[in-house]
Amino acid sequence: MDFQTKPGRKINITLAKEKDIPALVELINSAYRGDSSRMGWTTEADLLGGQRTDSEMILGEMQIPGAVFLKYEDENRKLLGTVYLKKDGPKMYLGMLSVSPYHQDKGIGKQLLHAATQFGRFRGCNRICMTVISVRRELIAWYQRHGYRLTGERMPFKPEEKFGLPTQPLEFVVLEKAI
Repeated sequence: MDFQTKPGRKINITLAKEKDIPALVELINSAYRGDSSRMGWTTEADLLGGQRTDSEMILGEMQIPGAVFLKYEDENRKLLGTVYLKKDGPKMYLGMLSVSPYHQDKGIGKQLLHAATQFGRFRGCNRICMTVISVRRELIAWYQRHGYRLTGERMPFKPEEKFGLPTQPLEFVVLEKAI
């Protein structure tokens, strides 16, 4: 499947493969946690310590039927962005949208959201849903500007020590978009 942002304009978004796992782990962790994440605006470093993911987790997610990681590469095949998608009946779950902190605010996240919508339609889905930590107001607002709406549903945040313990009580809000 070719992903396009505008008719006739191909972008560098493809399906990630197992060989991409080390680069995916590095990218996702750099976008969410640690000092490098503070270079961008999507950091969780003040909310959670430790890593966001590891190779075992990414491989496990890739092996779920109906699940994929899309990857965005520059012209030199350097991984700059990724998003996890999992088909669940008529909806597509979107998670781990990650853009290199050094390349944020260049439209890569928007292109990945657009590709996720195309992929969801291609897979026969009629909506995309996601969970976001409720205190991430800037991020929630960004998704709302891109057509997602808060459903009113909240879910508990269940931390795993392996992936960092929260510095405060956290919960998820659910966002959804018709596609």
